[in-house]
Amino acid sequence: MDRPQLSVIIPLFNEEENVQPLLDELFGELAKLGRSHEVICVDDGSSDGTFAVLSRIAAQRPELHVIRFRLNFGQTAAMSAGIEAARGEVIVPMDGDLQNDPADIGKLLGRLDAGYDVVSGWRRDRRDREFGRKLPSRIANLLISAISGVRLHDYGCSLKAYRREVLRDVKLYGEMHRFIPIYASWQGARVTEMVVNHRPRRAGRSKYGLSRTFKVVLDLLVVKFLASYATKPIYLFGGFGLFSWLCALGAFVWALYYKLAGLKDFVETPLPLVTVMFTLIGALSLLMGLLAELVIRTYYESQNKRPYLVAEELNGARPADVRSLPPGARGL
Repeated sequence: MDRPQLSVIIPLFNEEENVQPLLDELFGELAKLGRSHEVICVDDGSSDGTFAVLSRIAAQRPELHVIRFRLNFGQTAAMSAGIEAARGEVIVPMDGDLQNDPADIGKLLGRLDAGYDVVSGWRRDRRDREFGRKLPSRIANLLISAISGVRLHDYGCSLKAYRREVLRDVKLYGEMHRFIPIYASWQGARVTEMVVNHRPRRAGRSKYGLSRTFKVVLDLLVVKFLASYATKPIYLFGGFGLFSWLCALGAFVWALYYKLAGLKDFVETPLPLVTVMFTLIGALSLLMGLLAELVIRTYYESQNKRPYLVAEELNGARPADVRSLPPGARGL
């Protein structure tokens, strides 16, 4: 089959009342764009009639691809399944609760055509509760921008547009679908954002809560670790181990000073115990760093992966050229 120009991915969980009006509106907007397209709906283990509605619509629209999970695995898993199934040159994920406006898809594509690789939606006039949704989201967005260095106002907005090559090697876990612009930026992609329309929920119940903010922060720490230390974990663990040994040395010198000055004996201060504790922590950290180095090397070498990305190569030597060299020439 010919590859469509556009793939729209919609994770769904108990959205029986919203599916029909959402797809009716979406297909109407896609028809206006004049681009070949497909819509991928991922039913994330819904317990209501969501899949039944999708089945009825899919029988009438061959451009609708439906994936059903056996259990509820979460939005990130649903998004990942949709991305793996997508065939389009441009991939646009969006929510299934009718709060994202399908009319904004054309605007996102226009920004991509201007030369960007990722266009992220910004719900500037968000129609949600202040303390239940908006305030935690603002705090999370500030933290993500500060730690990642990628300045976006609204990481939580599902409505985004990606060029296909940006998502080629992205693997998603936890709540990490919102961090795709960060992955893309770290790999050299041009990322921008634009204001999109946000509508109040008309039916169904929101699946988001304050607990998700804490999960996002924890996932952010994982993303930062992978970005900074994925190929050199000894720098993190070893650095912490050396710092612990420095603390142990400081505690020992302090205790020794008390002893020699006649101020306190070793048994009268916790400093010897602190010395032993930091010494052990330092040793364990260094050993963990060495173990992590072995794991990383096994990961890359067993899968023939490379710890770098090549943008382009001109007049490079082909493997056949290398094999044809005379013996001993490869080391020159």
